[in-house]
Amino acid sequence: MKFPQDFDIVNKWPAEHPGRIQLYSLPTPNGIKVSAMLEETGLAYEPHLVDFGSNDQMSPEFLSLNPNNKIPAIIDPNGPNGEALGLWESGAILIYLAEKSGKLLSTDPKTRAVTLQWLMFQMGGAGPIFGQFGFFHKFAGSEIEDKRPYERYQNESKRLLGVIEQRLKKTEFIAGTEYSIADIALWPWIKTLGGFYDAAEELDLDGFPTTSEWLAKCSERPASLKAINIPARNT
Repeated sequence: MKFPQDFDIVNKWPAEHPGRIQLYSLPTPNGIKVSAMLEETGLAYEPHLVDFGSNDQMSPEFLSLNPNNKIPAIIDPNGPNGEALGLWESGAILIYLAEKSGKLLSTDPKTRAVTLQWLMFQMGGAGPIFGQFGFFHKFAGSEIEDKRPYERYQNESKRLLGVIEQRLKKTEFIAGTEYSIADIALWPWIKTLGGFYDAAEELDLDGFPTTSEWLAKCSERPASLKAINIPARNT
């Protein structure tokens, strides 16, 4: 039997409420996914800031939970069979929380399969590509004479946005008529393209009007508005 106190990470981030889900994160696109999901489901949780500026993600305590040194990660003190469960990878956490809460992932086999399909689209395609584009656009583009890496990720980002645009012309939300974990996985990344990465012009985000309408609808949900500031950054 495993208990929350058995995880070394609690030595660096002590739990004030050990009976709640412990969230170790930062409000980046991947982090926002899980904070938004927790807010949507109403599951009790306690957020802990993993400060990249202090290399918290490389600390032995964090690595004891996630050896891949990426946020987000969680500990659920009330996991399967009553045993505490540590979990990382945002997509896996979304599925777990959906199944735990019975929310945002349909039990209808067809809708469930379509939802997971679009979740995998984000995890394996849109997220990594948007992230690489953002890196070259905001941080490294001016330092590299060869523009092919930048152009490759720019063109692929536009292609993926086109896939999303065409999907949303056919259905209200990514997986169908209901808001789901597929939407939660995607909207923080698309919001970041025009926000933190400041790439609206380079990616012609105005050329994807249906996506823009969907983004506004998703990002203005009460849970979403809270999630973009969870965990609160150090001031």
